[in-house]
Amino acid sequence: MKRLLATGLLCALVAVTAHAAADARTPKVRAITAFVRLERPTWRAQVEDAMRVLSAARTEFARRGYQTQTVRIVTQPFAELVQGLSDTQALAFLQAFDDLSQKDGFAPNVGPAMLHDSDDPATMRLLARALSTLPHLNASAIIADDAGIHWQTIRQSAELVRYVAGHSVHSQGTFQFAATAMVRPLGPFYPGAYHTGAGRQFSLGFEGAGIVQQVFAVTHGDFAASVAELTRQLTRHARVAEEAGKAVAASSAWEYVGVDPTPAPMGDVSIGDAIERYTGSPFGANGTLTAALAITTAVKAVKVQQVGYSGLMLPVMEDKRLAQRWAENTYEIDSLLAYSSVCGTGLDTVPLPGDVSEARLVKILGDVAALAWKWHKPLTARLQPVTGKKAGDKTDFDSQYLFNTTLHPAR
Repeated sequence: MKRLLATGLLCALVAVTAHAAADARTPKVRAITAFVRLERPTWRAQVEDAMRVLSAARTEFARRGYQTQTVRIVTQPFAELVQGLSDTQALAFLQAFDDLSQKDGFAPNVGPAMLHDSDDPATMRLLARALSTLPHLNASAIIADDAGIHWQTIRQSAELVRYVAGHSVHSQGTFQFAATAMVRPLGPFYPGAYHTGAGRQFSLGFEGAGIVQQVFAVTHGDFAASVAELTRQLTRHARVAEEAGKAVAASSAWEYVGVDPTPAPMGDVSIGDAIERYTGSPFGANGTLTAALAITTAVKAVKVQQVGYSGLMLPVMEDKRLAQRWAENTYEIDSLLAYSSVCGTGLDTVPLPGDVSEARLVKILGDVAALAWKWHKPLTARLQPVTGKKAGDKTDFDSQYLFNTTLHPAR
């Protein structure tokens, strides 16, 4: 009887501790993302209008005790944005947009350069030039959708990645580009965010990996308990986002379209560390895929209006622990693809040797597109070759968002 009583008290203590620990950290709002359709004569006024809404959303979150990390503006798809302009005029406009983003304090995104496989690849070549010189501009290309895999876009994306790696400082321009597969419009996270409509909409996303860290620290690999508590915590914050979004929409002419509950990592707020708390082993060991499933199961169970990935982010170089384990070779590209089978987000900020061939990039992007299309799930690839570096060398990116790590050999 005493043993049963002690066991019951211990279980209750663990449950209380789990709730208290997870409740202790309020995540940052990673992204408040506005979607606009810029018209050339009025685009600066449209940006001002978007910034008013973004500022109102930031204030609304602050009133609820949440700090906002970034506000973002996404235009119509790239080809439509620069339609009718010469390359020189388009690059001048993009420079002005990039400059304004720094003045006004938003992250700019010009959407996909190729939406369909039949689109003119000249837009990808123009985008490659822009990404090589404009340090803040984000963009993408769609390599799979409901119609199938976009093989021409895959080849153009590989060519763009090689070009930007060779023409941007520290090969860093590739950080601003993602090849996306089965990604729906209106998600808040970059670089794959895009829209195709009239604009005047916004969505939200949290830097929520810290929530997963705290929950997994006390549930210790218990799948059911982990999913239940993580669902509770993610739901609590997502409902705040929904309330804030609806409040801003009610006071403006903008539409709130949803929240992406994906627990985004950043630096020490590490999803890699969270997963290691679940498995008790280095990231990449047995159990990592199960932990990924626990996270995505909880995310999908959050009862709010969801947009975007609504899954799991494993950005190799944006996450301190993931960068460390990559250097230690505890996982690789095929590992990340395996985790993506239970709904990760693909291959994000993956460093590659500078001499990686365009043909190999095509194969890697093709694998991402094939997996996404087969299972109808959103995946992206942000591949980052480092010019002048070979397998065994350490990357030398100069970014507050990236942790340098050791390059793996080609396979």
